[in-house]
Amino acid sequence: MENKITGTTRLTALFATPIRHSISPLIHNASFQKLGIDAVYLAFEVGKDKLPRAIESIRTLDMLGANLSMPNKQSAIEWMDELSDASRLIGAVNTIVNENGKLTGHITDGTGFMHNLQDNGIRVIGQKITIIGAGGAATAIIVQAALDGVKEISVFNLKDDFYTMIEKKLQEIETQTHCKISLYDLADQEKLESEISDSVLLVNATGVGMKPLEGQIPIKNLTKILRADLAVADVIYNPRETELLKQARLIGCKTTNGLGMLLYQGAAAFELWTGQKMPVAEIKPIILEA
Repeated sequence: MENKITGTTRLTALFATPIRHSISPLIHNASFQKLGIDAVYLAFEVGKDKLPRAIESIRTLDMLGANLSMPNKQSAIEWMDELSDASRLIGAVNTIVNENGKLTGHITDGTGFMHNLQDNGIRVIGQKITIIGAGGAATAIIVQAALDGVKEISVFNLKDDFYTMIEKKLQEIETQTHCKISLYDLADQEKLESEISDSVLLVNATGVGMKPLEGQIPIKNLTKILRADLAVADVIYNPRETELLKQARLIGCKTTNGLGMLLYQGAAAFELWTGQKMPVAEIKPIILEA
């Protein structure tokens, strides 16, 4: 069935910059087509200066909603009427839902990550995980993992100017979710080895492994740290297999890259807008080809 744009077609969109590389229009428009939903998804080059007007256009044009990416995720908070629990804890929005002019901000990155783990048979609920990095992607994963019932999260980050700020944020998340969350200096190799030793999952939530750091690994002595019953996830999806994932696979670890997170965060947004589940099985091959 081929959908036709009519006078009743609803609009969804992505507001970000840079934007031309995004595969989100491909994912969502293919899903609308397959389910026969009268809607389209377009990408618009929008930075912080144009964001207030772009968000107001969601109401003005009676859009279903919109996605946000960098640099707009944090700035959008002040323009929302309501926030989801995860969005409030993280302090960021990547999905806006319009309900008769009331705009609710959601963050689906962590949801996408957790769903991808489940899809790959990686069980973390009630367990301990270790995350390398404490930026936006890491915080989204930490919050959703804590909300979903992960027992303990060890976070490692470089001890820079950002360290004290994220330490306060993680303490707030711990208080709100009752998940034990600890922050450590990534340079403390002994502590890193100790925390990973009783974790079921190691996550790289940094950019180490993608251009211009392609071929690099975010931690030292990897072969000493990894073990076959440890799952390893990377938020990077280009390249499809980072050096970290390659080394983990060779040791026998179950591995997954960032493509699944990308797919399922989009699927979560799609369901928030339409009330229908994205046809993930049919969309996966499209993403792989893209």
